[in-house]
Amino acid sequence: MNKFLAITITACCAFALCFGAKVRADEKEKEAAKVPLENYLKGHATGNPEFMRKAFHTEGKLIFIRDGKYTTRTFEEYIAGMKDGKPAADEAKRKRWIESVEVTGNAAVGKIILDYPTVKFVDYMTLLKLDGEWKIVNKSFYAEPKTIK
Repeated sequence: MNKFLAITITACCAFALCFGAKVRADEKEKEAAKVPLENYLKGHATGNPEFMRKAFHTEGKLIFIRDGKYTTRTFEEYIAGMKDGKPAADEAKRKRWIESVEVTGNAAVGKIILDYPTVKFVDYMTLLKLDGEWKIVNKSFYAEPKTIK
């Protein structure tokens, strides 16, 4: 009986160690996948297009509905819209955060909230780990206008 108990305890400890190592590795990968999302948020906060270039893959796209129609823009077109490199005039009233990140292998999805005075955006980012670095490869979003009081 003592031998069975010792084997059971050893097996449980080995499983716990392996599972703990996997959880730590998963958490480390999740933190790494947040880096481009954080750069995206910094790009919005500062108006600096370099943060967006760090966040986005060169071949990615924005995919969204405008006036009821499926619409796309390249990331380069999106970044080109940040021509003045300055924060928005109402920056102090804007809030942004990463709502969630899920990682499976070399693919991830992130949900970002951009809560602005007149509109709330919900961004869904698809990320891939390419050459050891996470990049946003696609962005789709929903814009919910706010009623001004």
